[in-house]
Amino acid sequence: MKPDRIVTVCFSPTGTTRKILEEIAKGVKIDTDKQIDLTLPAALAKDNIIDRNDLALIGVPVYAGRVPGIAVQRLKTIKADKTPAIIVVVYGNRDYEDALLELSAIVKEAGFVPVAAGAFIGEHSFSNADTPIAAGRPDQQDMMRAQEFGAMAGKKIGDLYGFDADVFLPLPGKFPYKDYGAWPEMSPVVCEDICNLCGECAAVCPTAAIMVDAAVQTDKKKCILCCACVKSCPLDARVMEEPAVRQIAEWLSATFRERKAPDIFI
Repeated sequence: MKPDRIVTVCFSPTGTTRKILEEIAKGVKIDTDKQIDLTLPAALAKDNIIDRNDLALIGVPVYAGRVPGIAVQRLKTIKADKTPAIIVVVYGNRDYEDALLELSAIVKEAGFVPVAAGAFIGEHSFSNADTPIAAGRPDQQDMMRAQEFGAMAGKKIGDLYGFDADVFLPLPGKFPYKDYGAWPEMSPVVCEDICNLCGECAAVCPTAAIMVDAAVQTDKKKCILCCACVKSCPLDARVMEEPAVRQIAEWLSATFRERKAPDIFI
């Protein structure tokens, strides 16, 4: 069975997950006809239905070993009808723990049939020049692996007759899933002497936590610490100064320097 087209579905605040899905799609070698980006708040206003003759590429980042809660909410706006899916999680070189198993359960509930899965590495949201964490990833080696994975998954899908039953994938993880734990309310801050109020930080914020008027204001209750605002600021006027985040970044940078390779399940 060869799907008619690829539909990509992603939650990708810093663009890393989106980039990996694009490379996987190149390996599958079926035209990407539709992209459903769940990153920004406007995604909640849409109901997206994916046909059973399509192939979905579904990707999310990993936050503390889980699928981010806001991504779970937005994935629930997607509906399918026994549509084959390649599912992907992207993590910052520590561990993806229960995230891939959780994503599989979420997409099955939405009507998808996961036929292949992968866990790829991307630069951690907390990574910076002082505390590099998987800096520069995905790199060329990762991109080649993503295309190879896409080619293998595409062949498997082509060999299958239909998707009326589950396709077994031996995914790691445990249920009940790892507890997120309670996080204090935190967010990046603005260097007011540098900021020119361009509004780029507000434009990329997945939770609409940032307001730009005469000054930049951030609602810490809404912030999910994705650091999209930090990484997108053209003047480097958005910085993370929270001591707790700095401590985590230092630990991650010191403890998880060894390069991890993507895991694939087909």
